[in-house]
Formats: sequence, C-alpha cells, structure tokens
Amino acid sequence: MSETTAAFLYLVSGVLFILALRGLSHPTTSRQGNLYGMAGMALAVLTTLFLASPHFGGFLFIVLGLAIGGGIGAVVAKRIAMTAMPQLVAFFHSLVGLAAVMVAAAALYAPEAFGIGFVGGIRGEAIVEMSIGVAIGALTFTGSIIAFLKLDGRMSGKPILLPNRHAINISLGVAVVVLIAVFASTESHLAFWLIVLASLALGVLLIVPIGGADMPVVVSMLNSYSGWAAAGIGFTLQNLALIVTGALVGSSGAILSYIMCKGMNRSFLSVILGGFGGESAVAAGPDGVERTVKQGSADDAAYLMKNASRVIVVPGYGMAVAQAQHALREMADLLKREGVEVKYAIHPVAGRMPGHMNVLLAEASVPYDEVFELEDINSEFAQTDVAFVIGANDVTNPAARDDKTSPIYGMPILNVDQAATCLFVKRSMGSGYAGIDNTLFYKPNTMMLFADAKKMVEDINKAFGH
Repeated sequence: MSETTAAFLYLVSGVLFILALRGLSHPTTSRQGNLYGMAGMALAVLTTLFLASPHFGGFLFIVLGLAIGGGIGAVVAKRIAMTAMPQLVAFFHSLVGLAAVMVAAAALYAPEAFGIGFVGGIRGEAIVEMSIGVAIGALTFTGSIIAFLKLDGRMSGKPILLPNRHAINISLGVAVVVLIAVFASTESHLAFWLIVLASLALGVLLIVPIGGADMPVVVSMLNSYSGWAAAGIGFTLQNLALIVTGALVGSSGAILSYIMCKGMNRSFLSVILGGFGGESAVAAGPDGVERTVKQGSADDAAYLMKNASRVIVVPGYGMAVAQAQHALREMADLLKREGVEVKYAIHPVAGRMPGHMNVLLAEASVPYDEVFELEDINSEFAQTDVAFVIGANDVTNPAARDDKTSPIYGMPILNVDQAATCLFVKRSMGSGYAGIDNTLFYKPNTMMLFADAKKMVEDINKAFGH
C-alpha cells in the first residue's frame, strides 16, 4: 500500500471518529456514533497492518496480540456490570498511558524500526515528541490506576492530603521539564527512565488529593490525558491516524471537563493541576443543632405520587449500586397509566462518570424524550408535585445554593427542595460522596424513605395495586 493511499484511509478513519463523537453527544444517536467509531478503528488498524507489511512471523505476532487483547476486551465488556463502568473506563485509560510508555521505550531502543534515526542519532524533534508522549502516558497510567482504586472501593474515596503536596508537584513538574531537556541534548537512557519515574509519581500525587463528588471530572480529565499521550506517540511513529485520534480524544475530553467544571463551579486550571477537591472536600457533619426528619413508607410514597399531576425523578449513584433502574422505569410506567406526567432530571456529575445516569436509564429503556439535563428542567421543580430522589445526594444539597460556608457552595444543584414534596430514597442519614451533611433531609416538605433503592421502588410498585 502506498503512503498516499494510507494517508487517505487514515483521513477517512479520522472523519469516522469525528462522526462518532458527534453521535455520542446525544443518547438518541449514541448507537450510530458507536458504529462510526468501530468502523473508523477497524479501518485504521487494517490500514496500519497493510502499510507496515510485516514478514509472516511478525504478522502472526500482530494477529496474536490483537486476538488476545480483543478477546479480553470482549469478555470484560460482556461481564462487566453497569455500576462498574466508571472504574472500567479509568482502568482502560491506564492501559492507554502504559501503551504510550512502552511504544516510546521501543522507539528509544530501536529507532531504525520507527524511521526516526539510529541509536545515538535519533532526530531531535522525535526525541521531544517521544519525551512529551512518555511523560503524559506515565502520568495517565498511575493517575488512572489511583482513580480506578478509588472508584472500585479498593482505596478510600476521600481526599488524601499530603503535606506540601503543591510544592512537591511543582518540583516534579520542573524536574520533568529539565529531564526532557537533558534527554533531548544527550539521548541518555537514564534521563528517559527518570522522566518516566517522575511522571509516574506525579500521576499518583495529582489524583490522590481528589475525591468526593469531583471524581467524574477526574475520569473525564484522565480521558483527555490519554488522548494527548496517544497523539504524542503518534508524532513519534509518524502515524496520522494516531495523531488525529489522540487529538480528538484529548480535546473532546478537555472540553467535557471544562463543561463539567462549570457545572460544579470548579476551576478548570485546578482540575488540570490536580489541586482541586482537597480543601473543598473536607467532611462537614451536622452543626450541632437538633434536627428532625420526616420518615415515610412505600405506601406513603405511592399515595403521594399516584395523586400527583407531575413527578420528576432524580437518579444518582445509589440507584446504580442497587440496580434499581428497571424497577424505576416500571414505576414511571404505572404512574403514566394513572395520568401522571413523569420526567427524569440528570445532574452533569451524577454518578461516577459523565453520562452514567443516562446510560443506566437507557439500559432500562426509559424514553429519551423524558430525560432532561439540569439547565433544561431546574425551573420546573417549583411547579412539580413530587420530586423523587433515588440515590442522589450532593447534587441535591441546598447548602450549595444557600450556605456560603459550605464546601460545595456555588455548585449548581437540582432544586428538588422547591417541589411541593420531595421523596428521598436513601439507606441511612449518612453523608454523600462529598462527605457533607445534606440539609435537604430536614426540610419540612422532605419525606425520607430509608431502604435499599431497588427494594423501595419495588415496594412502591406493589403499593400502587392496593
């Protein structure tokens, strides 16, 4: 295959990736977007194979690698529960970072195979590209591993605040820049591996201070990092498809992170530097004032919703953990048969990754036209009879709107407290992922429904028949 033909096919695959991103921007077109992405990746892989034209033995190794990786991916995708998707995404990001490190190392030790020079005589621009790619890749690898451990519950989700962490991070960042300069001028293998080690440490230190409700932004930002790592290595390999794909992933992830930061009233620069979440996610318990809550039952909830004209459902991570989305869809269907208008309100950071709630509701076949984002539905709560909160916590906390001393003050929330009645499904009075008390629990129009989310919704569905 000629390089001109390969360049054209890479361009086609890039267009397919752009169409994939466009499709994935809305639930109704997400399936088509996935198909475009799959077609683009298949075309890019096949073009690379034919362009490389390896000898028979090398071709067998490539096919074997594809079979092993594809087989593992297929098995994991089939077995993974929807509740585990955030940590799976974080783990996959780590693999992209690790691949960038390994490709850079291969290019360092066998530059002739990559057409970038020879040992001791690698082209200067290739060294710089290699250095940037390996630094971002190593940072993405360890940062994603920490995110995976936090999301999977194998590590505390709370911020881990190291003393003088900002000074340490700045020092490591400066060290990486200096080492890149040394590596570019000397082509020292020691300098290369020191870049890797410093970046690995920086990845850990950037992510461990982040916790609480900020984790969805972390997943999005790591997605961006993995894209830039791929783009950097694409320059080293002189592979157009990898450059275009990496740039698309990197820029789209950065844009999504920026949108989510605005949705949480966070500083975008702080996200990039890993400096947010530490000071703001300090646990804040009750203020010592004696408070009471109104506790209800499934029968109470069924009666209130059955006699309502409008119900807005607000799902959160608790719904995901309990796998209550199917029972929730059944509840909505029962309400609609009674003439009740039902809508779903999604906060941009509900769950543990962007779009987490949308995916779960789609899995339960909830109609897309019933699902609304915060900015599209928030004004409707004041005219709503019942807000049914199932597993959401921090994203409904009125303290973010009313209490200037709250760690989450300024974060846009779903104004469920403005509904005539707020039904709140929760296991206990415990704080949410951000570790702060939710003042919504004590509002006079709030009724707490203490139970497993799935069991409570199933009991409500049974109560409709009474």
